[in-house]
Amino acid sequence: MEIAIISDTHMPRGKRRLPEACVARLREADLILHAGDLMTLSVLAELRSLGDVVAVYGNVDDPEVQASLPASTVVEADSVRIGMIHDAGPKNGRIARLRAHFPDCDAVVFGHSHLPVHERDESGFQIFNPGSPTERRRAPERTMGVACVRAGAVSFELIALDS
Repeated sequence: MEIAIISDTHMPRGKRRLPEACVARLREADLILHAGDLMTLSVLAELRSLGDVVAVYGNVDDPEVQASLPASTVVEADSVRIGMIHDAGPKNGRIARLRAHFPDCDAVVFGHSHLPVHERDESGFQIFNPGSPTERRRAPERTMGVACVRAGAVSFELIALDS
């Protein structure tokens, strides 16, 4: 199973749109995860036109988005459990904090910072932030992620969209 992962799209804003390489990956995926900051329900509708979507709301999402989506959720992909939340808090202690918040999960996807992160603890528990496909901020480039679920395990890959 292939899962496309995005966060912090912050649309609509001016002429901002998802890069074509991102849209192609979203269409090809078996599932799309969005870790918050869509901004409006129209963005969620656009994503749903590309495939099955699981999303959480973020801190800049309008009240309609917040009423429609959970603050956190757990996705079951085959036998893998992936938690999802928008803001994972400060860097110090993040992996332990997310492990405690999602004790039955194999991994957690989060957003908010626009900075890609992929960490694993000694037990194999992983955290992953795909960055942003539209607003890189302090990151070197716009990015998204792909997760591959096979044989009861999940692996994450960061995809650069500015190349």
